[in-house]
Formats: sequence, structure tokens, C-alpha cells
Amino acid sequence: MRFLFKTAYEQDIRLFRDRVAAMWYGLLAVAVLLLPALLSGYYVGEITWVFIYGICGVSLMVLVGYTGLLSLGHAAFLGIGAYAHAYFLQHGVPWVASVALATLITTACGTVVGLPALRMTGIYLAIATLAFAVIIQEVFTRWESVTNGFAGMPVEKPVIFGVHFNDNASFYYLCAAILALTLLATRNLLRSPTGRAWIAIRDSEIAAQSMGVNLAVYKSIAFAYSAALMGLAGALFAHKIAYLAPDIFTILFSIQLLLLVIVGGLGSLHGAVFGAIFVALLPPIIAILRDSIPAALADVARATGIGLIDGVGRAIGDFLKKPGVEAGIFGLILVLVIVLEPLGMHGRWIKIRLFFSTFPLYKRHTFKRQKSYMKSERLR
Repeated sequence: MRFLFKTAYEQDIRLFRDRVAAMWYGLLAVAVLLLPALLSGYYVGEITWVFIYGICGVSLMVLVGYTGLLSLGHAAFLGIGAYAHAYFLQHGVPWVASVALATLITTACGTVVGLPALRMTGIYLAIATLAFAVIIQEVFTRWESVTNGFAGMPVEKPVIFGVHFNDNASFYYLCAAILALTLLATRNLLRSPTGRAWIAIRDSEIAAQSMGVNLAVYKSIAFAYSAALMGLAGALFAHKIAYLAPDIFTILFSIQLLLLVIVGGLGSLHGAVFGAIFVALLPPIIAILRDSIPAALADVARATGIGLIDGVGRAIGDFLKKPGVEAGIFGLILVLVIVLEPLGMHGRWIKIRLFFSTFPLYKRHTFKRQKSYMKSERLR
């Protein structure tokens, strides 16, 4: 097991922990750059969804994982960014300016929505953001002069400084670059006094306030920054989906985004990316299994002469085709993660890494959960 001995304060603010970590991230970057040349257009498009959901995950991770503020209305911010970007593009605004304006609009909306967060926490804040999402969805439906209502709004392919991003590979690289910049900016922000104030608020509002942290200011900044990232993701989302409609940005979508950060692992930017991989790739995996399982079991039935196996395969295929099965699988996975692995996918990866680095001296109770409260927290 490697131990890193720090001898200078500059080591605390390095982007990478050490040279080994920098090497692994470099290899990951090379793999991301080479994937479009190795995979078909379909899989490149699905991985592009991972990048877009990754930006959404970073947005919600800042609010839920690092500041401790629960939101059930982030699909509304995604919709605001998507509709604003599409509207500006239709009126001839350049792509970069359109994304900037859409981000500013969502930032303003996040600041306004963050005002209730100054006096509410927990379930009450979740209800307030839920009400905001319902209101925004009605706005998308009724404001037909801007959103075209249920008729929908088409979105053209992005054109940046005369460069057309028409194919899957070019848009893949665009989304990957924006996700990398988002992770870099958020990583640096979390190491700044603002990020440390967010973490202090998450751990204990009373203790943070006693240390001079202005709760109102930093909660508003958290909501504004989270909404800005969601607006940026909304601009890319609009191009990827190519046609906007009000029924896309529903409450269930907000819950799906919250599921992303919980399954990925709260309080970790890695968890946001892991959760994005889970949310983006689970639907196509279900679709592949829906078609492949009946065919595979039919081949087994023909080889063995047991007709029951073929019937089981058809039953599984019919079950996976039923509406609501995908949402049920999401819910089941969420329950299993909360019960069996509260630290999420990132927490499981840390355990696996620690197991191999300390084998055979690994202790299974290293990550045992313990509930401990500060005296100030008991006053609530």
C-alpha cells in the first residue's frame, strides 16, 4: 500500500494526488479520445449521453453531495437551459453566446429558487423545489409563443465559429471537452474557501455559522452554480435529443437525476461520473437484453430439446417490453444501493481498491458505518 507523505502546503492544492494518479487520468483521456475510432456510431452516441448526464451529475452533486441541500426540481433547470438555448439559436444568436445566455438565465432562476433554501432544509426544501418543477413544466406547456407547447421545438446541430458538429463523433468530442472543463472548474471551486464553506454547511450548519460562514450567501451560491451547470447541460441535451417537448422534463426525470448521484456516490465527483454511466447505459442494456435473452434461450432450447426454456425466454422478453419496467428496475437498484452500499459505486470502488492494496491485511470493518453527532446537532 502506498502512503503519500506531504512536505509542502502546495501538495494540498495539486490537481492530482501524485504522478501515478496523473498517469491514470492521462490514460483515461487517451481512451476517451480513441473510442470513436473503435466503436460504431450507436455506441458513440450512447457514450455521449454519459458525458451530458455527467454534467448533470456534477451539478446536482454540488448541491446534494457537497452542500447537503436536497432538490427534486433540477429537471426544470435542465429544461430552462435547453429551451432558452434553442430559442436563441432560432433567432440567430451564435452558439457560444446562446449557451452563455442560457446559462445566465438558469443561474438567475437558481438564485431565485435558492431563496427558500435560506429558511428550509430537508423534506421542506425538497417540496419547494418540487413545486418549482411543476410550475416550470406548466410554463413550458402554456408559453407557446416561446416553447411551441406540445408541438415541440426542433433544435439544429451546433455550429461553433463556422465548424459544424453534425456527426456523432464530433458532438462526442464537444460534450467530452465540456465535461472535462466542468470537472476541472468544480474541482478547483471545491478546494477554494467557497467549496470548503459548502462542505461545512453540509456537515453542520450550526458549526459552520459559528465559524463565520454566511449561510444565506453560500447556499445561494450553491444553488446558482448548480443551476448554471444544469443550464449548460441543457444546451447539450437540446442538441442531442434534437426535438424539445414539455413532457420530457418531468418530476420523474428529476428523481432520475437524484438517483444518479445517490447510486454514483454522494460527495464525490467520481460518483457523479459513475452515476452518469449507470443512468445513461442502463436503458440500452435493458433494450439489448430484451432482444438477446429470448434468442439465446431459444437456441439453448433447440440444442437441448427442452421447450420450457424457450417459453421462459419469451416470458422474460415480454416482461422487459412492458411499460414501467425500466422505472421499476431503477427503483429496485436504488433500494439495493441504499441498503447494501450507502456509499454508492464510488464507495464500492474505494473498498475494492483498498482491499487489493492491503491484501491480505484488509479488515472488513474498515468502512463500517457509525452514527455520531456533534453536541450542536443534538440541539435540533
